[in-house]
Amino acid sequence: MKLKSMMKLQASVSTCSHMSGGVFLLCVVVFLKFCSGLAVSTHSTVEFLPGFQGILPFHLETGYVGVGESEEVQLFYYFVKSERKPDKDPLFLWLTGGPGCSAWSGLVFEIGPLRYKVEQYNGSLPTLVLNPFSWTKVSSIIFVDSPVGTGFSYGRTSMASQSGDFKQVDHLLQFFRKWLINHPEFISNPFYIGGDSYSGLTVPVLVQQITKENEGGIIQSINLQGYLLGNPGTEPGEGNFAIPFAHGMALISDELYKSLEKSCGGEYINVKPSNTECQKHLQAYDKCVSGIDKAYILDPYCSFSSPKPQDGRYERRLLNEKYQAVTDSESLPTLGCREYEHLLSRYWANDPDVRQALHIRNGSIGQWQRCNFDLPYQREVHNSFPYHVKLSTIGYRSLIYSGDHDMLVPYLGTQAWIRSLNYSIVDDWRPWLVKGQVAGYTRTYSNRMTFATVKGAGHTAPQYKPEECFGMFKRWIDYEPL
Repeated sequence: MKLKSMMKLQASVSTCSHMSGGVFLLCVVVFLKFCSGLAVSTHSTVEFLPGFQGILPFHLETGYVGVGESEEVQLFYYFVKSERKPDKDPLFLWLTGGPGCSAWSGLVFEIGPLRYKVEQYNGSLPTLVLNPFSWTKVSSIIFVDSPVGTGFSYGRTSMASQSGDFKQVDHLLQFFRKWLINHPEFISNPFYIGGDSYSGLTVPVLVQQITKENEGGIIQSINLQGYLLGNPGTEPGEGNFAIPFAHGMALISDELYKSLEKSCGGEYINVKPSNTECQKHLQAYDKCVSGIDKAYILDPYCSFSSPKPQDGRYERRLLNEKYQAVTDSESLPTLGCREYEHLLSRYWANDPDVRQALHIRNGSIGQWQRCNFDLPYQREVHNSFPYHVKLSTIGYRSLIYSGDHDMLVPYLGTQAWIRSLNYSIVDDWRPWLVKGQVAGYTRTYSNRMTFATVKGAGHTAPQYKPEECFGMFKRWIDYEPL
């Protein structure tokens, strides 16, 4: 940015800082428009959705925000206002994992106000019903299709369609600042960022980037209060905890576990080819767990939903959400498989009436996929632990939770990196309850970090235990102990 523009920015900040009330908000809006230098977002309120009976009993908005050079990247989003006190309740930006899994997936399968009625598909449009445990009961949430190429987001050129961890973070920051231009009433609301799975690598980077800009004083400060992560990918070594997890869950024998420990020395990811003894025992391990749904070990194993083939046994890419987009040439899930509702989402989102209701731009994308694993995407953040170290010194609130039946990102690995932050324990290990029953276990630390397990939940915990996860979220967001 040229020096003259920088001086204008600094003058704008100084001027706005001396205003109050509505005048301040108006000043901020003008200031943000100046910062963007580009057109603001386009958005529409959605009152009816095909498949849902009657008017939606909550405020839903959809739209696009242009980011990047000449706004060649168009990020699509769903925004649901809090059903409690939207003028005061926290504002959340929620990122679905993948990378490449749609925001609709997070909204309808995890924490949003809608669910599919799971019933045999008969050619008619799948039915939507209300989720009584939506996190939007107590918080406004923006679900964004990110990175570009995810869900209904698209790039206008082949170059614009390429992304990576750092570019995604940059686009998300542009997205949110521009989103505030059209929603100035939320500027003062407490702001949080949340996500699960692969988002454990990008959310801490985004939090740090916002912090840098806030401290820089040039751009209007975002009222960032903290972040939330579910079964988050964090550092490469956590993959080593899959085998101790499998042993603890009685998926492998004591003898095999001891042989693995002895021959592999606790390193199961990057095993040297010369270590033939370790390789032999790993093959025995693979045979034992080959019929297990690793995202939720209690579920039946459905062959079509196995992880996309990768280059290595426990590489970082296993954080890709485990389910491939179902195509007509593949075997389809049966009603008994949890992933059947993913199939329903494909039928629903590709219906012309649905696209019209969501205000999807004609010709912007082809077939909608719940998860797009063919993105031209660079995985650049291989370890987000250093970001947690820096963020802990700032004093942000954070909630890290783990479904305790997830073998993709086992809670043992999450516990290990949290413990290595080396903060003192404020509230030691104890059960937390929902309706008088143990819903999980929790511990809090002096860096304002809370760790919680969700008993009986899988990789995307709210999908498996919605009532318990809502109780956990509501207490945390309202500054109540779990």
